[in-house]
Amino acid sequence: MTTHHGGEWPSEGLYDPSFEHDACGVAFVATLRGHAGRDIVDKGLTALKNLEHRGAVGAETETGDGAGILTQIPHAFLQSVTDFDLPDAGVYGVGIAFLTPGNESQEVAAFEAAAIEEGAWVLGWRVVPVNLDPLGPTARAAAPTFRQVFVVADNLAGIDLDRRLYRIRKRSEHRGGPFFASLSARTLTYKGMLTTYQLEQVFPDLLDPLFASELALVHSRFSTNTFPSWPLAQPLRLIAHNGEINTVRGNRNWMAAREGKLQSALLGEMKDLMPVCSPSASDTASFDEVLELLHLGGRTLPHAVLMMMPEAWQNNTEMDPSRRAFYEYHSSLVEPWDGPAALHFTDGTLIGATLDRNGLRPGRFWVTSDGLVVCGSEAGLLDIDPADVVRKGRLQPGRMLLVDTAAGRIVEDDEVKTALAAEHPYGEWIERHAVRLADLPDREHITHSRSSVVRRQRTFGYTEEELKVLLEPMAKAGAEPIGAMGSDTPIAVLSNRPKLLFDYFTQMFAQVTNPPLDAIREEIVTAIGGAIGPEPNLLAGVPEHARKVTLDFPVIDNDELAKIIHIDADPKLKGVFSSRRIQGLYKVHDGGAGLESRLEAIFVEVDKALDDGVSFLILSDRDSDADFAPIPSLLLTSAVHHHLVRNHNRTQVSLVVEAGDVREVHHVALLIGYGVGAVNPYLAMETVEDLVARGYITDITAEKAVKNLIKALGKGVLKIMSKMGISTIASYRGAQVFEAIGLSRELVDRHFAGTPSQIDGVGLDVIAREVAHRHADAYPASGQRPAHRRLNVGGEYSWRREGEEHLFDPETVFKLQHSTRTRQYAVFNEYTDRVNSQAKRLMTLRGLFEIKSDRPPVPIEEVEHQRDIYKRFTTGAMSYGSISH
Repeated sequence: MTTHHGGEWPSEGLYDPSFEHDACGVAFVATLRGHAGRDIVDKGLTALKNLEHRGAVGAETETGDGAGILTQIPHAFLQSVTDFDLPDAGVYGVGIAFLTPGNESQEVAAFEAAAIEEGAWVLGWRVVPVNLDPLGPTARAAAPTFRQVFVVADNLAGIDLDRRLYRIRKRSEHRGGPFFASLSARTLTYKGMLTTYQLEQVFPDLLDPLFASELALVHSRFSTNTFPSWPLAQPLRLIAHNGEINTVRGNRNWMAAREGKLQSALLGEMKDLMPVCSPSASDTASFDEVLELLHLGGRTLPHAVLMMMPEAWQNNTEMDPSRRAFYEYHSSLVEPWDGPAALHFTDGTLIGATLDRNGLRPGRFWVTSDGLVVCGSEAGLLDIDPADVVRKGRLQPGRMLLVDTAAGRIVEDDEVKTALAAEHPYGEWIERHAVRLADLPDREHITHSRSSVVRRQRTFGYTEEELKVLLEPMAKAGAEPIGAMGSDTPIAVLSNRPKLLFDYFTQMFAQVTNPPLDAIREEIVTAIGGAIGPEPNLLAGVPEHARKVTLDFPVIDNDELAKIIHIDADPKLKGVFSSRRIQGLYKVHDGGAGLESRLEAIFVEVDKALDDGVSFLILSDRDSDADFAPIPSLLLTSAVHHHLVRNHNRTQVSLVVEAGDVREVHHVALLIGYGVGAVNPYLAMETVEDLVARGYITDITAEKAVKNLIKALGKGVLKIMSKMGISTIASYRGAQVFEAIGLSRELVDRHFAGTPSQIDGVGLDVIAREVAHRHADAYPASGQRPAHRRLNVGGEYSWRREGEEHLFDPETVFKLQHSTRTRQYAVFNEYTDRVNSQAKRLMTLRGLFEIKSDRPPVPIEEVEHQRDIYKRFTTGAMSYGSISH
């Protein structure tokens, strides 16, 4: 496998480029004195070198993960090194192109053609002097050809020219043009697959006495799980970032979904600019691309940053109402890009930094008496005399440090947010357009008979164990029951029993060194409620964005679902909102082919609903019978979600799922993770009502039992989110932070796009067969014994003779205990033989492998002593360097 300058790595074996993450050091230096200077660039380079420990190198110590610097455009310097005349500063755009060696002329031609189409012209190209001698072989072999391009267009200047350059860059990318480190009339970036000390050695431009700026943003990359490349050395177009965007898969999906609605008088025809997020980009680069769109689309950079990374506002009762309204309104436009983050940003005049709402990344700043502002990942960035320091502090969760170099002052966090909150009457817009689900009129509650509940329990594979171990405790206590971690039952794809589709997915966890949140003690930063409804054009700040239905919880009961189904029955909402139920049933005897054809028919129904202006799609598996079986709710949900994403109209409608197969927290989390706005686990609720009616749950009413169940499921989802470092349900929705284990890649690519599935596995035919098995239990064939009232016993959580297999069954446990108590090694061997037997090995992935080697065993005398092995152990993580020599 070899790198190339585009940074795109193919999937190969168990490697998937979607696993790429990075964790780094970041800093900025700026001056309030009102003019540019060589000293600011020098201080930026010094700060970068002092972040060396936060970057990384591989086995080749001369090959770094990445380093870069962003400055204002050094006009005097560029005038001195070009052999053609440059117009005034700000009237031309400049950027460094990473050209593919051997393909330079084609990429240059593609860019120039795109410029002509956009009414611009290239003043000239400059060969960027580089010295690759300091680089290691890997970095040198992957190095592109560096050319600086200079562009003018229609007497445009500043941000207006940047909008035109953005169009040119996107058009050029689509036709095979070069990668640009930056292309702007306001800023210039030098970066690469370098160590912090190599940046100025490789690019001698940065040492020229005329190279001056009022600000410098620098970054040192530690790509913990990543293959570095030249373009992946931080975006450094608008931002540099330390941390990880845990919700990036969903954020990218939602941006793709919004593309069909994007319109902008400032940016022109939007279809020429799609996709917004480049397929091969890192999480930070995707953030930068969306921030660039929001900023060039008409919002100031601080405004755009606060849209994508808002402070914790939902549970902050002391927040100013106008600021709260600002955040609530914008939460209807875009979900937070969530994950631990220290974000530094600049548009060439403003430069600032902010932490995400949790504040799990370090940030320190200093202001000196001569107007120098320094901010970065840690202390020690510059050697500053303490006597010169007039102000210092640390970045706080959700707070912003903003420097205005043009005005020569620091803009305080309150001033920034108060001004943004006053731009529009956000509170009035919300008051006029938002609808609380709780305020809609109640509808008649329907209670189902015992026989109806049992028939449907068998249809969806409920077991006596699930009623006793899961549903009964949740209904009684309002909390998810706690059990031991781990499972010794077969994974779904290896089980001989029909499994729910939910069982083929496992939750992924935060990578690198990201800590989970404490959702109990840090309740102020978490948010389980949200708003659902269609989304207008993201780039328009219109009152209609507030037109949503707000929910306190992502799990809703049958009565709340009825409110959404009949929402247009309210005279005030008729013509504003509407809903349509999509029946998720298929002819069970048609098998996998019938399931697939029904999904295609559902797509047609969904498209028709969108054409009719429907606001809420109710995906329902109710009303199955002897001929029609329910499509697994997760398959139905994700298939519709990704169908709409592919058609770029996902944001025209919200999905609500009416699901009989949902009874665990994991089930709810999966449905939300694949795009659902609200989940109605109707059968789980009817089951706990039945448990109350039959006396299995006492001392509470059926209504209270249902409320407890909803509370338990919602709190459980919050706990899962917190393990992933995700704070809000809006960020978790559609984030797809799951891995499929045992599903075919064809199925995953079609209906769960973007989900890792490393081992391949079963397709729709097997899923349909498992549905049919449960269906036959509820609707026995003619002549067979009718379905009895008692459910299957289960045996997933505890061993049962007629239940699921366990690696540790009574005989296994007996042999282990007996062998250790009696010190009989022969009995211990019987225990290990039983665990390792062929039948048991087919319960785990590991059990499918055998050690196959023709090498003779290594004599134990030749093996290193453990004392020598321990010496090579290391516990250093991202922050190790900041506390070590």
